[in-house]
Parts: sequence; C-alpha cells; structure tokens
Amino acid sequence: MRLKVCGMTDIAQLKQLEAIGVDFAGLIFYPQSPRYATKAGLTPELLKKEKLRINRVGVFVNEEQDTVLRTVDKWKLDMVQLHGDESPRYCEHISNHVNTIKAFRIGDNENIPYKTFPFNEVVDLYLFDTMGKQYGGTGEQFKWDLLCHAPVPKPYFLSGGIGPDDVDQLAQFCKNEQKIFAIDVNSKFEVSPGLKDLKKVETFFNALKKIN
Repeated sequence: MRLKVCGMTDIAQLKQLEAIGVDFAGLIFYPQSPRYATKAGLTPELLKKEKLRINRVGVFVNEEQDTVLRTVDKWKLDMVQLHGDESPRYCEHISNHVNTIKAFRIGDNENIPYKTFPFNEVVDLYLFDTMGKQYGGTGEQFKWDLLCHAPVPKPYFLSGGIGPDDVDQLAQFCKNEQKIFAIDVNSKFEVSPGLKDLKKVETFFNALKKIN
C-alpha cells in the first residue's frame, strides 16, 4: 500500500521520508494553512540541491490556474491536489499539464457518485477527506463504508484523521475496496503543525506495506 505524508515543511524531514521509502510528500500551497510549505524556510532551491526523488504533491485551494501551473514548474511538482471548490473545467485545464488529484470532503450519508461524476473524465485520481468548516485538517474520519457502496470509477487516496492505530482497520477496509490507491496522513503524526514524528510514520508505513 502506498503512503502520502501531507503538510511537509522541513527539508530534513523530507529527506528522512525519502529514506524511509514513503511514496508521496504533500506540500501545501494554501497561505491560510498552518502547514504552508514555506513556513520553515523550504524553497525550490533547497529541493533541487538535495536532489530529492520522493514524489511531490502540491496541494492548492481555489488558487488561480496560472499560479498553480507556475508553482508546478518552479517546485518541480509531480502531482497537483485540488482541495477546494474547483470546477470540472478548472480541473481539466490543470490536468492537461500535470497529473491531478481532485479532493472531495465527505459528510454523513454523502452521495459520492453524484459528487464525483462531473470530474470522472477530467482528473487522474480522487482523494476523499472528512467534511469540515475548513478545507481539510479536521483530524476526524468519515464513514469509509460509504466508499464500499459507491461505484467510484477512479483510484483514490483515503484521507481524513488516519492515525498510527488504524492499520488493522485499514487492512480490513482494503480487503473489500479495490480502488484505493494510497493512504494520506497528516495531523495524527505531528508533533506540531508541519513537523512529523517520523518514527511513527516509519512504523505505520512498514505495517501498511504488509496489507497488499
């Protein structure tokens, strides 16, 4: 099972993630986020200097399209995650330039196929997070069984309040859910916003690898 660790802000921690073997690092380009990518001095120049190979996912919320694409080029992003209220047309424009994930915030009794249908032909992957007042970062889980009963046509990242103690629950979920592409984690592995407990990340990742 693949793992994405989101909200990374520190170059040393990114190097450690790569050494652990984590598949994706999420860099948040949303200024209102306490995990804004540059808060700890992270720059494209630092990433270039370290020659990091870990896949970089840029997270954006209702950003101007040109700004997204300039950031993709400047930071050499491998993927873009659109976590706001972006339209299908907006998503299609971005996905013509870079692999694109559309994020959906899921509430109780959500009609997931209805929500995702307009995006089925215009993005590469989905991400399902928990509904909240803000764009992500609730630290809470939604009802994963909503995905088991929904015809989701694309591979997806499972996100929203996933923590170190959820491995058994994830293993059970993955037995019956074939579209899951990766697990996305963030706040439950932090010592402070943007800084992770990498021992917890490594233990969790090693356990995840045994699922598939």
